[in-house]
Amino acid sequence: MLGLKLLTDPRWANIAEGNLEEILTDHAWCEQKAATNAITIITYNSEHEDLVTSMNEIAIEEMQHFQMVHDIIKERGYTLGRERKDDYVNQLYKFMKKDGSRNDAFIDRLLFAAMIEARSCERFRVLSENIKDEELAKFYRELMISEAGHYTTFLKFAKKYTERTDVDKRWKEWLDFEGELIQNYGKKETVHG
Repeated sequence: MLGLKLLTDPRWANIAEGNLEEILTDHAWCEQKAATNAITIITYNSEHEDLVTSMNEIAIEEMQHFQMVHDIIKERGYTLGRERKDDYVNQLYKFMKKDGSRNDAFIDRLLFAAMIEARSCERFRVLSENIKDEELAKFYRELMISEAGHYTTFLKFAKKYTERTDVDKRWKEWLDFEGELIQNYGKKETVHG
């Protein structure tokens, strides 16, 4: 369904489980950034009523996920660390087209968001199937389903609102780029690391 070119090595889950405080802190900040991204899409595209409604729902849900992760952090006696840079997302951001028409930039922003959601969904699946912590395995399975819904929402809006971008062709370019990029990741206890 996701079309990702390279799947995460299941052993990455062992790295993540080796430092739960770090993966949970990174995950919390990923949720906050996802909410911010949905709000940014609203800010620049407020003329699309259905998009505004869906992005608002995603932003709220992402902040609820942030709260859920923060609750787990507190329950386990961990501390929410400072926000981390996400090199993977920053590399995707650089790939995003920012020139061309306003609509071209809008469509690529939606595809950028879809790409992050697709990889997050895949990583959450790996965690849910490979960590020994049953509570977290169940938690990540539930979040995997949510991320898949966000992924399809972003793609749906890209296809709906494109004026001239061949969304399927551009999505393939995103998948190819991400397939090369992700080869450098999967070695750290971060969601995308």
